[in-house]
Amino acid sequence: MSDHYYSQQPHSKSSPRTWKYKLRENVFTFTSDMGVFSKDTVDFGSRLLIEKFLEPPLAGDLLDLGCGYGPIGIALATSFPDRTVVLTDVNERALELATINLRTNNVQNAEVVQSNRFDQLAGRKFAAILTNPPIRSGKQNIHAMIEEGKAALLPQGEFWAVIQKKQGAPSYKQKLLDVFNNAETIAKDKGYYIFKAINI
Repeated sequence: MSDHYYSQQPHSKSSPRTWKYKLRENVFTFTSDMGVFSKDTVDFGSRLLIEKFLEPPLAGDLLDLGCGYGPIGIALATSFPDRTVVLTDVNERALELATINLRTNNVQNAEVVQSNRFDQLAGRKFAAILTNPPIRSGKQNIHAMIEEGKAALLPQGEFWAVIQKKQGAPSYKQKLLDVFNNAETIAKDKGYYIFKAINI
């Protein structure tokens, strides 16, 4: 199998890079690596999702689904210190980096869980789920994240996602409509779309 950022154990040689980046008025220090999505900077899609996300009105934990090295979960945990943020990924190297980045940025209200979609999150319910989905893993996996995500949301919980138009934003929104019976386009910028669906 070729090595991708959604591989459980990337085989590419480790060559970590560290940089500083400002998100939601806070400056963070991030380390990423080969074999992990976006190894040089915070990618535009994740930045847009982070900046456009609004705290949901209901109490409960937040989930960064497919967290990579952790910029979404870390930024939101810092913005919302009274919430617990769960960061999950299947990629072991990504989770090691997310753990390092949580410690580096002194984030206390977050936890890292290795999980293939929701298989290690049984029984947990969230006020909001955010994802920059691993498009290259295939439509079947991406759609399963939506279906399983609805089941993991509290009533009135919110599912947020970022996706490029050229990577299938229209069909992704249609899947949200099929599963949630609602879907709102929160933002569009440089070909990226931010969608929100509510578990009504």
